[in-house]
Amino acid sequence: MLRLFQRKRALARAVLSPVPATVFTKGLLQPESATSLLATSRRQKLLEYIWQRTSLSRRQFVTLYRVPLERYAELVQRFPASESHHHAYPGGMLDHGLEIVAYALKLRQSHLLPAGASPEDQAVQSEAWTAAVAYAALLHDIGKIAVDLHVELANGSTWHPWHGPLREPYRFRYCDGREYRLHSAATGLLYRQVIDREVLDWLSGHSELWGALLYVLAGQYEHAGALGELVILADRASVAQELGGDPTRAMTAPKHALQRKLVDGLRYLLKEELKLNQPEASDGWLTEDSLWLVSKTVSDKLRAHLLSQGIDGIPANNTAVFNVLQDHRLLQATPDGRAIWRATVTSSTGWTHTFTLLRLSPSLIWEPAERPLPFAGTVEEEMSASQANNPGSDAGSVPGSTTCASSSPIPVSIATSTESSKALSTVHDTASITQLEAGDVVGDLMALMGESPGLASSPMEASAIKPSVPANLAVAASTALERCDPPQVPPGECFVSWLGEGINSHRLIINDAKALVHIVDNTVFMVSPGIFQRYVQEYPEIALVAKQEDQQGWQWVQKRFEKMQLHRKQPNGLNVWACLVTGPRKSRRLYGYLLKDTKLLHDTPPNNPHLSLC
Repeated sequence: MLRLFQRKRALARAVLSPVPATVFTKGLLQPESATSLLATSRRQKLLEYIWQRTSLSRRQFVTLYRVPLERYAELVQRFPASESHHHAYPGGMLDHGLEIVAYALKLRQSHLLPAGASPEDQAVQSEAWTAAVAYAALLHDIGKIAVDLHVELANGSTWHPWHGPLREPYRFRYCDGREYRLHSAATGLLYRQVIDREVLDWLSGHSELWGALLYVLAGQYEHAGALGELVILADRASVAQELGGDPTRAMTAPKHALQRKLVDGLRYLLKEELKLNQPEASDGWLTEDSLWLVSKTVSDKLRAHLLSQGIDGIPANNTAVFNVLQDHRLLQATPDGRAIWRATVTSSTGWTHTFTLLRLSPSLIWEPAERPLPFAGTVEEEMSASQANNPGSDAGSVPGSTTCASSSPIPVSIATSTESSKALSTVHDTASITQLEAGDVVGDLMALMGESPGLASSPMEASAIKPSVPANLAVAASTALERCDPPQVPPGECFVSWLGEGINSHRLIINDAKALVHIVDNTVFMVSPGIFQRYVQEYPEIALVAKQEDQQGWQWVQKRFEKMQLHRKQPNGLNVWACLVTGPRKSRRLYGYLLKDTKLLHDTPPNNPHLSLC
């Protein structure tokens, strides 16, 4: 099979010609040859690792793997893999490309491909599938250099990657307003610059493999079967390693892991909302080596921010959020392996208070040049029981550093890999609602429509780890409820505005097994109490105000919605309607509110065929 690739190449590969020193001006980068780009110790080790994961001779490896990798290196040069996320440094795209190929080939070893084929066919196609996995992994992000970057040559002209490798000094910048997913579609512009025609001829002879590879190159991973899944897992592993996470856990996490969303959410909060290093009450403190964040505050705000961005399925309680953050090593664990630290914060003004905190690495949030100045006071962590028996490890207190005191940290359950997988499965298989009743409704609806119900989420956060709420927070929360567009809108109208915006922007799903909103009898049917609980999760301040009236947050919002009289009542005067949900296995009643009309919708979808009024 590989005899086609045994012969020598007909044409010698082009060699980058030296550029006269007089050409260089400030801010320009010199294009490098593949030999130079791949010469670093780490990249050489990755190349060796990739070879070891194939069953080829050195000569065969050069033709099938080394040459495409060298072509890729000359195309991506010293471009970063992203502007501000993973591998966001010169040469990051090349590092990411090598890493993802290495991870993908490691994962490939545990898969018999094509799935379901006879052992004889799998053996015959083995090398072709291995090569396809490597190419799909290598090329998954190459479209970024075509649509995300603007590359300018020394003479002022624009370079496009379909022109071929760079031969002149260049500079680059990220394009403003770029479409995030466009780079996946742009892969088709460039893969022929990396893979030989003869190799493509060989791969196209295996129909199932060829179809899966084309889907990956088009960015349609959902249709690429095992090949697409391997690339996604390998990509996640490379990103996790670069962000300081655990690649092994990342490769075994569910398909839609929250790591990137959580990291981006934390960065946004630290930039726009959370207050650091205040002389008294604060949301967090930055010391020389650690970022300390008030546990409940950051969990509530992170959940609310992600929900406001249309990211559905966020863990419904703080323990689940802590478990996901810790499982991906985004948190620094206590000496006892726990997520929550207990520490006393003392400012330079003499103010002091003890908090339950999350501890993160500052490098996860900021680049070195962007990091704020450290806290002028101290953050003194309390000692665990094991540390108390070994006092020799303690350090003295210095400003802006962390020290130890006596006492044990507040316990928080640690998720095993299985538990974390369950929590993550819950995140994406059920709606993010806190009450068991609403969770059961959504799970049953999914089962009726032929989908697997979600797993139960983690237990509710223990009251022991909830920090006390300052007295003035309830007042602030009351005014925060008016944060609507337009501002100063009563809470009931704020909910309706949020509902309409969510439906029209597709942040809230309609007529789906996971949906809390359906079209029934030509109008909007809202599942209760799920839709109100979903709203309260996005505005956690509501719970504080509702508590003053001895109500749960969703009940407080529901009553204010009813007072608006926008819903249709039953002939007997009841507010809540029952719908019969019919599915392939059973039927069940679903309860909720019917709106009088659909004025809040831009376009009214058709009725959900699975639901009918009782």
